Amino acid sequence: MANVVIPDAVLVTNYIGGDENALSVLINRHQSKIYGFIYSKVSDRDIADDIFQDTFIKVIKTLKSNSYNEEGKFLPWVMRISHNLIVDHFRRNKKMPMQRDTEEFSIFSIMTDNSPNVETRIIGEQVENDLQRIIEELPADQKEVLLMRIYQDLSFKEIADLTGVSINTALGRMRYALMNLRKVIEKNNIILTN
Repeated sequence: MANVVIPDAVLVTNYIGGDENALSVLINRHQSKIYGFIYSKVSDRDIADDIFQDTFIKVIKTLKSNSYNEEGKFLPWVMRISHNLIVDHFRRNKKMPMQRDTEEFSIFSIMTDNSPNVETRIIGEQVENDLQRIIEELPADQKEVLLMRIYQDLSFKEIADLTGVSINTALGRMRYALMNLRKVIEKNNIILTN
């Protein structure tokens, strides 16, 4: 007899309906992926354990309150919750106790360089995701030129050759793409800096 894998959506429905074991199956199924994701961001087993637990506490509360919208995307939803909790963790821990300069202590002795840390990388990833989402809203010809210029680092001459248009048309499409991006960013008050 073959093992039947019950889809996540069915397990979620069963859990909401009172089958506590369904949540155990979901956790066991996705535990390594979710925990691995959390640990890769925080690099501390205790913090990762806490965030993992907080993630599933939030999952349980949401499922029990019937505010989960079933779209067949349980794992991405849980990953988004854990990502948000990781960001919250870094925001909370960014605050340092106030230190005053004395003869024995100088704030410059503990200042660090500006190389990217985990928080900066997470914020950078979020900015990149927001930007990609906005780019998807552009008309196809503008999006094509923008992606070729920014992500493939092609010259406008190369873009013109590849798309079969004049250099002026390629430049115009880039200009309109940037103008449209700016409009969407301003309209939605999107912040694309870290």
